[in-house]
Amino acid sequence: MPITTVRWTTGKQFVGTDSRNHSVVLSGDDPARGVSPSQMLLIGLSACTAYDVLEIMIKKRKPLTMLEITADGQQDPTPPWAYQRIHLKYRVSGNLLTEEALAQAVQLSLEKYCSVAATVRGVASLSTEVEIVPMLE
Repeated sequence: MPITTVRWTTGKQFVGTDSRNHSVVLSGDDPARGVSPSQMLLIGLSACTAYDVLEIMIKKRKPLTMLEITADGQQDPTPPWAYQRIHLKYRVSGNLLTEEALAQAVQLSLEKYCSVAATVRGVASLSTEVEIVPMLE
């Protein structure tokens, strides 16, 4: 079972550590001091689906050479500022990629494999787009 720890360091800065001893600096209201917790949720969602899409495309024998996901979240204007909508834009490169194969990989990730998507899906609506970027030669 994953266990994480968040420790207050100074001011409004915290260090979060995962069960494998990897750390990240967080800050509630000072972007110069760390990632905001609500944006960390977007990062977690993006990383979770990125891992899945990468693996699915390898299994389809269409490995990626580049993958970048931009998450754009729209939050309620009042506390607790829950995300209502999250849009994920996947930018990918690789040989023999098709939009159909990528769309299927994204769908499988968000609907079947990604635990973060399964958690936020009950609160926020998720939308996606995929852009195939030509490979540099």
